[in-house]
Amino acid sequence: MKGSLFAITEWITRFAYVNLLWIVFTILGLIVFGFFPATVAMFTLIRQWIMGNVDEPVYKTFFATYKKEFLSSNLFGLVIVCIGIVFYVNTQYLLLDTGGFHTIIKAPLYVAMIIMTLTVLYVIPTFVHYDIRFIHVWKNALFMMLLHPLHNILMILGIVMMVFVMQYIPGTIVFFGGSILAYIIMGTCYHTFQRIELKKNKSENAR
Repeated sequence: MKGSLFAITEWITRFAYVNLLWIVFTILGLIVFGFFPATVAMFTLIRQWIMGNVDEPVYKTFFATYKKEFLSSNLFGLVIVCIGIVFYVNTQYLLLDTGGFHTIIKAPLYVAMIIMTLTVLYVIPTFVHYDIRFIHVWKNALFMMLLHPLHNILMILGIVMMVFVMQYIPGTIVFFGGSILAYIIMGTCYHTFQRIELKKNKSENAR
């Protein structure tokens, strides 16, 4: 019982600590330039935990990743921000009700926005997991999202549930708002990566 309680406390502390680092380094990067490097650093750490590497030095790993991936993560961030701007413009357009062509284009626009949103959720996990070029990260993220609809549903449900819980438990957003959501996203994506690797190995062994 004491061992279980200690393990739970230890994990709570880990998630709170990495969340604090995420907030601090986002602010140190003047928010605009710090958010995506801090997010990549947080996902990198959480990926290590999911893989069983729980003894990784938290601050050292976080800071090293933050510095190393500062430029590349901000490049991903620039694309994601541009996608967000396009979404905003599309949403404003969809709120109009002019009939005709506007009505016809509504459904394809909604579908495109959903696909891009889900793809973006896979981008950072794909970036921290695979050593591949910028454009291949986006291509892989898109393909993995399209090929694993069940994982998409589970990820969205997990995110929605955690956001709902955080709204009703004061303080959880500050201490766990980023780290728990990152764990849900990275955990789901990591399971997807493992399934892909398993299929790849089976295919190679069958040759």
